[in-house]
Amino acid sequence: MSEKRMLIVDAGVIARIDENRGDMGRSDFISFLIDSCLKQGSEEPAAKKQEYITMEEFNYSQQGMRELLRSFLEFFIAYGLEMGKLPEDKTFEELTHKLQSLGSSAGKATKV
Repeated sequence: MSEKRMLIVDAGVIARIDENRGDMGRSDFISFLIDSCLKQGSEEPAAKKQEYITMEEFNYSQQGMRELLRSFLEFFIAYGLEMGKLPEDKTFEELTHKLQSLGSSAGKATKV
């Protein structure tokens, strides 16, 4: 048999406990909250979860995406030329221009 003690808390705290405890008793809910907080507190310093990426990681990711897009464009342009299609419309010029701009912006990203 456990020893029982009285805990005096504000009425607002009791209302919040009652709103969130579901089928649990007040005492069980408070014990659950304390255990959860202690368990979470002991895990955080060891893991130190990083929620955001660094600017260096962002730049590296951006550079990788540009290189991927550039290689896709190169593939589609080369594939179109190998199939014997002559570039007759502005689409080929637009793709070539986009490819050149990606090549120059990828070079800038590596210097950062």
